[in-house]
Amino acid sequence: MSIRVAIMGATGAVGQEFLSILEERNLPMSELRLLASARSAGKTMRFKGEDLPVQELTHDSFKGLDLVLASAGGKISRDFAPSAVKAGAVVVDNTSYFRMHEDVPLVIPEINPEDIAKHKGIIANPNCSTIIMCLALWPLHKRYRAKRVVAATYQASSGAGAVAMHELEEETRAKLENRPFQNPVTPHPYAFNLSPHNSPMTDNGYCEEEIKMVKETS
Repeated sequence: MSIRVAIMGATGAVGQEFLSILEERNLPMSELRLLASARSAGKTMRFKGEDLPVQELTHDSFKGLDLVLASAGGKISRDFAPSAVKAGAVVVDNTSYFRMHEDVPLVIPEINPEDIAKHKGIIANPNCSTIIMCLALWPLHKRYRAKRVVAATYQASSGAGAVAMHELEEETRAKLENRPFQNPVTPHPYAFNLSPHNSPMTDNGYCEEEIKMVKETS
């Protein structure tokens, strides 16, 4: 049975990865709809040897769809995921917006796939650091019951999307050519550098990235 699928945020770094994986896995689809901002509408993206048009994301974009893969940012998911559900689609949301909503299952397929059945139209997945940590810890936890975890993560520019990846490329080139470079996206120089995670600090002294990992594993 083939299904009708859309990628919300198709032109972003994660959206492009969605597209690549759909082609690699050869998911049976009768339709693939690429949705993005108005400035990306009219562009084309390659899929299985064809150029598919990018459509502007609107609240009417979801009619007739079965599945929406969403990774256009939390605010976009907040605004548009309910419209997709209302149109009859199931939304798999890769952003942070729905992760802590009590009525939205937070799923890592290798760990708690049974929770997918609890969805009411939206399924969330945890932060990337949480997923990788839990995949490693889950077999150990099942056997030995982990009581405390001390984690350190080293995160790439891709976590801030395609614009940050492009910035890193340009900054690296500038550094190698001994040219000055002003970072327009990241708050600190990224090339050949390490810096504390750029998420905001909270009142308890932890940054939001650390709090995410605590909440998403509790």
